[in-house]
Amino acid sequence: MDEKELKTSLKQRIFIIIIAILMVGSIIASYALIIAKGGNSGSSSSSDLKVDQEKIAELEAKYNEVEARFIEATKDDFAKFSKYRSEVKAYNESAANTSGVKTRDLKTGSGRELKDGDYNYYAYYIGWCADETVFDSSFDNAENPTAFSKALDASMGMIEGWNVGVVGMKLGGIREITIPGELAYGESMEICGGLNKPLKFIVMTKAKEDPLDSLAKELDTAYMRLQYANYGLDYDSLSNE
Repeated sequence: MDEKELKTSLKQRIFIIIIAILMVGSIIASYALIIAKGGNSGSSSSSDLKVDQEKIAELEAKYNEVEARFIEATKDDFAKFSKYRSEVKAYNESAANTSGVKTRDLKTGSGRELKDGDYNYYAYYIGWCADETVFDSSFDNAENPTAFSKALDASMGMIEGWNVGVVGMKLGGIREITIPGELAYGESMEICGGLNKPLKFIVMTKAKEDPLDSLAKELDTAYMRLQYANYGLDYDSLSNE
């Protein structure tokens, strides 16, 4: 087992694996912007931005269609990755918090090797707490997965421990990464029942190329449109503001 420790100052970065939390935050912010701009004659009225049930049904159908294509395109990756779900086990929280970033390669990839500062890749992942609770994953169901429902774009920003942990991985490989709390969310966010909690991930890195690249972007956009619509907002209108 290799061990890597970060010796520079801590840089907390947004980690989008908790996509639902981020989504709600962005929706609330957008809605607040609409309210704030409501008095300006040049801005769109709230009625122009509302989405009716028929539109929501249309967006849901579109999301389901894109998701089906994404599932079909990633089924081979899912078959390779899903068997490592059994590696999700409870671990010693204190030891994980005091041992720096640790890595364990489960499968060596055949693609390019990730260097420090290289965020040009996608990842399938499972993230879990010391008590074995999975807090997020690429699976459609964390406990009994049948397919991938998303892929993580590393260029969107990751926690520092993740960035350290993937260095040296070859694309297509699968690695377990143990991250101490200070290099995860530290004091910035509660996760796994508190602050400064260590996290574990199993990560499979993938090249940013089609069909995965196009489908992942299309799926993310379809999901955003649907989530905004569920709040009564038109994502495309807001994006053009």
